[in-house]
Amino acid sequence: MTHIIDNELDNATVFKSMMHMIDELNTETACREFLEKLRWQHEPICPHCGSKNEYHYKLKARGVFKGLYKCKDCRSRFTVRVGTMFESSHISLRKWFMAIYIFTSHKKGISSLQLHRDLEVTQKTAWYMLSRIRNAMKDTIAIPFEGLVQIDETYVGGKNKSRKKRVKNTQGRSLKTKVPVFGMICNGIVYTKVVKNTKGKTLQPIIRAMVKEGSTVVTDGWLAYNGLSKDYKHRVIKHNKGVYKMGPYHTNSIEGFWSQLKRGIIGIYHVTSPKHLHRYCDEFSYRYNTRKMSDGERFNLSLLNANERLMYRDLVA
Repeated sequence: MTHIIDNELDNATVFKSMMHMIDELNTETACREFLEKLRWQHEPICPHCGSKNEYHYKLKARGVFKGLYKCKDCRSRFTVRVGTMFESSHISLRKWFMAIYIFTSHKKGISSLQLHRDLEVTQKTAWYMLSRIRNAMKDTIAIPFEGLVQIDETYVGGKNKSRKKRVKNTQGRSLKTKVPVFGMICNGIVYTKVVKNTKGKTLQPIIRAMVKEGSTVVTDGWLAYNGLSKDYKHRVIKHNKGVYKMGPYHTNSIEGFWSQLKRGIIGIYHVTSPKHLHRYCDEFSYRYNTRKMSDGERFNLSLLNANERLMYRDLVA
């Protein structure tokens, strides 16, 4: 899958439902200790120098330890939040955990308006939380696809029927109001990337970087894929001639994913800006690639992947 499942998942508590999680992690201390055990196991890891030591200094406030450590090597102070999506957030871990569980267990996601009602935070805060969670869902494929790879592209946005004033020349592959998205599926794993156009000079470098030479690639008849036969076994499904399958070769899986992506965006988010579309693609790719996991396993994996803090200024820049 696109996100590496660390061995930490094997020993972690897997919650059966959101209520199970809420009952077990009913205090901020319980949430912190769960996150420490999941991410660190039994030895705190300094996010500043990487030192792993069960004997890092525990700093107390008025005689009470609240998760603040001091590194024995670099002497920096840290908590389990530092270096994660939770760093410098004034939102409690309890609310963060509820947001992550709700968001990752819903098959089509959840809107910031709904989350702000569920968690009793502002809509702006809910939107920022969801953006941070999506950021942890980014594709991290390190091993090239090989074997049988389905390849396709689609366009998101720009439906004239929802506009008060019709925009001319927006049909087909026009980019006036639509954003192109490129995608591949191999062995049940999907990879997506928002691209500037669907020309061969844009798509083929991505394919050559992501797909091992000699693999079988299946595409439709779009001209951008001409020339792939030099490095791959290229099978072309000519949809314009009414052909949708040739023996074991088809593009039904990637086309099915496009349907899920568009239904989710239209049904839950209604509209997305081109600037943030890649985050929504990451969200639906992550959900697709973890579809065989239970909600509890997906929740734990999301906490393990929360290794980056998305700054608000970077989000809105």
